[in-house]
Amino acid sequence: MEILFWLSLFIVFYTFAGYGILLYILVRVRRLIMGKRAVPGLDQVFPTLTLIIAAYNEESIIEEKIRNTLELSYPHDKLKFLFVTDGSSDRTPALISAYDRIKLMHTPVRSGKIQAIHRAMHEVDSEVVVFTDANTFLNKDALLLIARHYADPKVGAVSGEKRVQQEAVSDATAGEGFYWKYESALKKWDSELYSVVGAAGELFSVRRSLYQQVEPDTILDDFMISMLIAQQGYRIIYEPDAYASELSSDNIKEELKRKVRIAAGGIQSILRLKKLFNPFHYPVLSFQYISHRVLRWTITPFLMILALILNVVIVARSGHWVYLVILLAQLLFYISAFAGWMLEKRKVKVKVLFIPYYFCVMNYAVLAGILRYMAGNQSSVWEKSKRKSG
Repeated sequence: MEILFWLSLFIVFYTFAGYGILLYILVRVRRLIMGKRAVPGLDQVFPTLTLIIAAYNEESIIEEKIRNTLELSYPHDKLKFLFVTDGSSDRTPALISAYDRIKLMHTPVRSGKIQAIHRAMHEVDSEVVVFTDANTFLNKDALLLIARHYADPKVGAVSGEKRVQQEAVSDATAGEGFYWKYESALKKWDSELYSVVGAAGELFSVRRSLYQQVEPDTILDDFMISMLIAQQGYRIIYEPDAYASELSSDNIKEELKRKVRIAAGGIQSILRLKKLFNPFHYPVLSFQYISHRVLRWTITPFLMILALILNVVIVARSGHWVYLVILLAQLLFYISAFAGWMLEKRKVKVKVLFIPYYFCVMNYAVLAGILRYMAGNQSSVWEKSKRKSG
């Protein structure tokens, strides 16, 4: 029982903190041996590029998105804009069609985001394709900063950074901003060691020649598209200076809905990316994939529950002070999370409590996502979360 307790506690610690520590050490060692990875400059011949935006009923924000898109820096003769509005029943297609420089693809049938993306890709002839969401806004040099990495023929995909606008962070999701800062640090180190483990749909790009269609029922299409490229032996680079800004979820209920969908998609992705478990074929990528993604999306939330239960039983049987201290620390953490939940319901602002609360919500979402996927209740059709108004 004690061995199982320590093993559970170790895996939980490794998943959320230990991997970050180990990754940082490995990056430092790599720098000492091989030097820091060189980053291509902006004084180069850039590839042709198509920016694809899938939008569904976004009339309230689409014109602001278009203005942001048209202001992006990139060689004018090498850049195309493609908006896909499949299934939209509001004025989104009409508003987009008013701009001559933008190509609009629209069908009244709503078959999901990934089907819309696949349809758009048949119209693309550029060397690089950049995907971004309709409700996110890119910094002016984002495309240049992303495209420069394709000067390296070993790079197959480049992921930008997601930034939660701090001035608009809701109290209920204050932990989201902290989570993304930590995730950003892990992605920087992952990228420098070898490769980022998947790209986020807010802003990512691929070599068109490496793009593979994923199954129409794919939930995390952005993750799967990028990892299929990594599976071909190419690196996924993280470019934190190219970023997509978006508002936080309107409330914790909306954030939970989004996280449950991600968790369901995570299990689906793991089942479909079995080749990446082979460390003989992917020595570094397998290590990164299992450490950064698989543990979070599978056993770790269950081990958190197991560690607490075993801790209680061991203290009841032996009363050893080490186990008692660990139990008190666990209880304090969960009490803080519970307090964060109660204060959130009363709209009381104590943001320090929202970090453990958000952490627990994330892990609950994994459990719910696993159950939802196994029950076959998770649709792949694009369901956007409500965002806090700016």
